[in-house]
Amino acid sequence: MDKLTGMKVFVSVARAGSFVGGAKEMSISRAMATKHIGQLENYLGARLFNRTTRSLSLTDVGGTYLQRCRTVLAEIGEMEDAVMQLHTEPKGKLKVSAPHVIGALYIAPAIAEFLILHKDLSVDLILQSSAGDLVDEGIDLAITFGNLEDTSLIAKKMASSPLLVCGSSSYFGANGIPLVPEDLVHHSCLVNSAIPPYHKWFFKGLEGQKEIIVSGRMRANAADPIRIAAKKGLGLVMLPEYIVARDIEKGHLRAVLQDYAAEPMHVHAVYPHRKYLSVKVRTFLIFLEEWLRTRSAFNE
Repeated sequence: MDKLTGMKVFVSVARAGSFVGGAKEMSISRAMATKHIGQLENYLGARLFNRTTRSLSLTDVGGTYLQRCRTVLAEIGEMEDAVMQLHTEPKGKLKVSAPHVIGALYIAPAIAEFLILHKDLSVDLILQSSAGDLVDEGIDLAITFGNLEDTSLIAKKMASSPLLVCGSSSYFGANGIPLVPEDLVHHSCLVNSAIPPYHKWFFKGLEGQKEIIVSGRMRANAADPIRIAAKKGLGLVMLPEYIVARDIEKGHLRAVLQDYAAEPMHVHAVYPHRKYLSVKVRTFLIFLEEWLRTRSAFNE
């Protein structure tokens, strides 16, 4: 039996939670996936999955073996990557995850240009609110913001985007323009609850950092809903320039309090801790960093 292929099939089936899903991921038939798992179980003399007509779950032995398989496959991948460093052209599939807004507006166009340059590469882009489990989901690279909590991952700063307080002309006409951060307590501030602490906005002044507690008529767990509400004149938003840049260019929004600019939003590329970085990831990191820094919204 091919133990290495069997291990790969086992990891894929465990990740998918079904033989059908694992087989699809490996581009083999369900019958072939079942055969590989059966041969692996016979070789090990242990059951790896609990099977019923409706569900598939790992046994205790299977759970332990899964962790070992992931380690072994990662080490093999590192050895292959070390050899591939001799090649300069990236090949294969690159799996990237990114938040919805930056993913659609910036990462997707960057990927399109990157693919034009590298004919032997394909990219699977996943737009999701969190980076996800990179190892479990097979993600090569994730775009994230803020601090990195998982110490088993590596974060590389790619770019920064200034945080801007913005409102519409109609809102300013009806409510006035805040001249100092303290004025915000008298304004409707629309907040993104996905970025804690959402009820506090931070600014820099001659006295150091200022913390302003804000409130308003709308709260959402994503940037786009409050950006749209601000365009409708419902209040002010504090968002990265890359999100509001087009609205400012078109005159839908206007930035204020720029003399009190807060710490910019840092964009990181996150990837699993590996001794050897694959050619495809390394090449894309270099390309994306340069691409983002040529965009005005990240040129802070």
